[in-house]
Amino acid sequence: MIKKKILDPRRIRRIDGGFSFIPHRFIGDGFLATLTQKELLLYLFLIIISDRYGLSFYSYDAICSFLQLTLDQYLGAREGLIKKDLIAFDGTIFQVLDLPPKPLKVSVPKEDPATVRQRVMHSLMEA
Repeated sequence: MIKKKILDPRRIRRIDGGFSFIPHRFIGDGFLATLTQKELLLYLFLIIISDRYGLSFYSYDAICSFLQLTLDQYLGAREGLIKKDLIAFDGTIFQVLDLPPKPLKVSVPKEDPATVRQRVMHSLMEA
């Protein structure tokens, strides 16, 4: 076991006015591995800005601006986090939820590159 020691006692992290934390289970139980890059970015942002109950009310405009996401990227990340049972959203307020017992694996159908190319070529010929 590694012995831990404070490296800079003048800079010990503390909670002053805000409240955010990520439980160790987030990595240890595999939640991190189930998230896309955009989902992780949005999830961490919501954790940082939320109050002690996990609530925040930033608009999609502000979130997209802060995180440099397009609206589609934001919507995809938000829906992914909802499906994975990590956040709740009522149209106005976000709540970062307590982690579920296990990560939920949401399957995303993978497109075969040849099929995608074939569809693109077909639609171009029709146009």
